[in-house]
Amino acid sequence: MDFLVYVKGTITGIEKGAAAALPSPAGSVGKERGGNGDRSIWRQDDSPDLGESDLVLGGDFGDGEGRRDGRGGYRRKMVEKTEMKFDPEEVIVEFEALTKEAGKVQEETLQKILEENGATEYLQQWGLNGRTDPQTFKACVPLVAHKDLDTYIQRIADGDPSPVLTGKPITTISLSSGTTQGRPKFVPFNDELLESTMQIYKTSFAFRNREFPIENGKALQFIYGSKQFKTKGGLAAGTATTNVYRNAHFKKTMKAMQTPCCSPDEVIFGPDFHQSLYCHLLCGLIFRDEVQVVSSTFAHSIVHAFRTFEQVWEELVADIREGVLSARVTVPSMRSAMLKLLKPDLEQADTIYNKCSGLSNWYGLIPALFPNARYIYGIMTGSMEPYLKKLSHYAGELPILSADYGSSEGWIGANVNPKLPPELVTYAVLPNIGYFEFIPLRVNLDGLEPTPVGLAEVKLGEEYEIVVTNFAGLYRYRLGDVVKIKGFHNATPELQFICRRNLLLSINIDKNTEKDLQLAVEAAARLLVDEKLEVVDFTSHVNTTTDPGHYVVFWELSGEASDETMQECCNCLDKSFVDAGYMGSRKTSAIGALELRVVKRGTFHKILDHFVGLGGAVSQFKTPRCVGQNNSTLLQILCYDAVKSYFSTAYC
Repeated sequence: MDFLVYVKGTITGIEKGAAAALPSPAGSVGKERGGNGDRSIWRQDDSPDLGESDLVLGGDFGDGEGRRDGRGGYRRKMVEKTEMKFDPEEVIVEFEALTKEAGKVQEETLQKILEENGATEYLQQWGLNGRTDPQTFKACVPLVAHKDLDTYIQRIADGDPSPVLTGKPITTISLSSGTTQGRPKFVPFNDELLESTMQIYKTSFAFRNREFPIENGKALQFIYGSKQFKTKGGLAAGTATTNVYRNAHFKKTMKAMQTPCCSPDEVIFGPDFHQSLYCHLLCGLIFRDEVQVVSSTFAHSIVHAFRTFEQVWEELVADIREGVLSARVTVPSMRSAMLKLLKPDLEQADTIYNKCSGLSNWYGLIPALFPNARYIYGIMTGSMEPYLKKLSHYAGELPILSADYGSSEGWIGANVNPKLPPELVTYAVLPNIGYFEFIPLRVNLDGLEPTPVGLAEVKLGEEYEIVVTNFAGLYRYRLGDVVKIKGFHNATPELQFICRRNLLLSINIDKNTEKDLQLAVEAAARLLVDEKLEVVDFTSHVNTTTDPGHYVVFWELSGEASDETMQECCNCLDKSFVDAGYMGSRKTSAIGALELRVVKRGTFHKILDHFVGLGGAVSQFKTPRCVGQNNSTLLQILCYDAVKSYFSTAYC
């Protein structure tokens, strides 16, 4: 027998007392290839004597036992309370094998997706007739955006039992963040997407652990589960992060990777995120010597957490000194869970107080609080880049590592080069978690959009829009992300995220992206340095109610700047948009003078509160960088809280 896994508890789908193959939870990751076939990388745990409800599962992956899932792995049997250990090096071995044959793996992945879902209503209409090759698939099935699938997804959410998009029933719906369009999108979520999530987590952790090894410890994770609800058809619906956090397999994976969250579930899934955040911070301080990783889904959540710490740190210290939880925590389940952890600790309280008192403008706050932390981890790219400066201030010399690349629709790639700074991070595409196409960002001579190319056909240095086909019912789905091919890991491309393709400031012939806006804000914000101020957050809007229309940029500042400085910032913003269409339109007055509006302190916190009030999770929040006219509530918040306004004179 090649492996042994100890299982304690209820067994579903396996006859008690039988032997069966138990695969890695993340599809093909978790096996090594050798003379004896594929073998589990999960090692036998030190287990107590077997009791009445205990079971030992064993099997040889090379002898055909178990059932292959078509992606180089085996279907998981449903087990509870599985004790597993994780071998990062063998995950890397498997990843190397997958990426060396990325093109072949892509074809096999598409074949499996179409075999499982070819009989669905959606795919039947395109005349595939059982064919599963990439050429036929691309010729028959059209490129789509979410609006093209919205009706199908809504039918599933409303309880249509027929195979609409997938062969197996969809039982869970994920909600996108909703910060861009003003309302969340419904996205199908299933076991395959969960497996992909765990595969991504384990792959990036394996490479990360090579460079920044951690021992048994804890992670201070600023993660928040949103409220789940039932759709009309009885499906569970929640944010993508909530669907993952609530799954028992997520916790087992985190434990296996030696990074269990130091906060109890009552805090993560608390109904009031302000109270949850306070408790997250308190848990971190209680376990401060054990914390080895500080993380959240997005950089924004980490920065927001430590901005909050600046305001409440003395109250947190008092809680630890007295062993009495602050009255600000009122949720009974949260209070009960925290009181089990909180004990009077005068020495720790004094240490934390002295550490905080000795900091200069909170520089190096995170390593001061958590002396054994190895790194800070979260998504740092795209709309998160503006928070890097503040996060670096809190981090001091502590490394900041960027997390992996994905969306509510599914995962794309893992960060396998963790030493790269966040500004240069790339993501290696995992070829077995979906089928990927890439639309070149150039216009053909005939004016038509170029034909998408496959993963094995992309070219170094070129930019593309990503198209995804996955196991959860999305076929040739335009993700809307622009990426650049920065290199290759074996035969799979390494992508650099550039921007969202549809986030444009445009009035006339001008086209400015989220990245263009970010660069303009960074340039103008440098003028605030002499006044020791910073831009806390920002967004923009295209105002077409005036003639001519003009750009409006909203800033929240850390303090009050002089009118002279703000006018200079406004002019700098205007001149920093270097798109030829914008500059030409400004010179001819086809676009009006850029307007800079300064909003009250706390305005962007109101936007966060609004997002959470709609059912979103704080850890999934992204400040919308361009607020459209249809996002009326956000516009009302911004306009109502504007305290000063400046118009550019740069083109006068």
